[in-house]
Amino acid sequence: MTILNNPTTTRAWAFYDWANSAYALVINSTIFPIYYAAVTKGQEVTIAGMSLEPKAVFGYSLTLSFLILVLMSPVLSAIADNRGNKRSFMKFFCTVGSLACMGLFFFTDASNIGLCLLLNIIASIGFYGSLVFYNAYLPEIASKDKQDALSARGFSLGYAGSMLILILSLVLIQFVANDENRSFYTRLCFLLTGIWWLGFAQYSFAKLPRGTAKADGVGSFKGLLVSAFGGIRHTAHELFGTPNLNIFLGAFFFYSVGMQTIFLMATFIGDEIGLTSGQLITTILFLQIEAIIGAQLLSRLSVKIGNRSVLMIAVGFWIIACVAIFFLDKDNPNVRYQFYAIAALVGLVMGGLQSMSRSTYSKLLPATDENTTFFSFYDVLEKLAIVVGTLTYSLIIERTGQVKPSALAMAGFFVIGLLFLFRLRRLQQVSAA
Repeated sequence: MTILNNPTTTRAWAFYDWANSAYALVINSTIFPIYYAAVTKGQEVTIAGMSLEPKAVFGYSLTLSFLILVLMSPVLSAIADNRGNKRSFMKFFCTVGSLACMGLFFFTDASNIGLCLLLNIIASIGFYGSLVFYNAYLPEIASKDKQDALSARGFSLGYAGSMLILILSLVLIQFVANDENRSFYTRLCFLLTGIWWLGFAQYSFAKLPRGTAKADGVGSFKGLLVSAFGGIRHTAHELFGTPNLNIFLGAFFFYSVGMQTIFLMATFIGDEIGLTSGQLITTILFLQIEAIIGAQLLSRLSVKIGNRSVLMIAVGFWIIACVAIFFLDKDNPNVRYQFYAIAALVGLVMGGLQSMSRSTYSKLLPATDENTTFFSFYDVLEKLAIVVGTLTYSLIIERTGQVKPSALAMAGFFVIGLLFLFRLRRLQQVSAA
């Protein structure tokens, strides 16, 4: 049975976004950072004899997780291509990440912050590690004319699923909990998020194809590593030998620095200007609804004006948003509404930029049976971007004691990404009919 444009296969692939995006929203973007900031407020974290600001430590821990991924994913991806078992790798990372996510339930106070940071690092590795293998399915299961729409469908399902788990969490924290047990119900949300991620992912694992091993894909572990590194060299040669692909990857790296860092640190920005946890969660809830609409709109717009133009519009909106964040003043009586307006602007292009980036890269790839290895380079660039972004963010906080100046730095990365996009040749548009 062919898997290209097969409805069962594409549905199962998109459904993994529904499963894993709960982690992205609850742990990366909203409830866990809010809880972490509340638990560590007014304290310093001591690591290796150095006293550090807790928000900076949080950023450093994410930096470490992405550095580990950068080192691991190219080799694991090459092995997965060689053995034809990317589904097994995807399942492994999903399981490890979701179990670590559940373990955050035991982060009760600042005394066990070491356990918290360790579990957060493992959960981050599991989440982003699984995406390396997940994204690699896209060019295998959808023809080029279907990839924009399928990528947008995945992100839209992800935003919808994460919105439901966020609503459930909001109900538990705001309406079921009281002042005495609010910590318990907040930590219960971490447990439920891990269960949601692992539970719904089983449908994807049941329906996605395992893959086919290469003729030389079975052998000793040493031979497998030699073959894997050979595949990496071959893939790197093809990537760097394709000018248009090089330009896109340059753009992707720089605007990903800004985009991913703002995603990870958005709640700290809201906390700095005085928003309550309820206001932050509600804002991000509406942002998710916007992101669903935005992903679909930008996917359809790409058919009319092309991927490059859509990416440039989205990056332009991000630049405006970053500059606006820098000028937020917590003493302004209207600052809350200004923050809401910025969030609304970001929501329109947030999902679209992610979705279009993934499908644009997929369209630019040469015909190959090493999609996992190719996508590992894409994911490595994204992780390196997050390393640069979170490190920049953490250093700025250490120097200034504020989050907002980092937004201006992120605007600079977006500008560089936009300059790369100006150099990108227009993609030949393929009818989606």
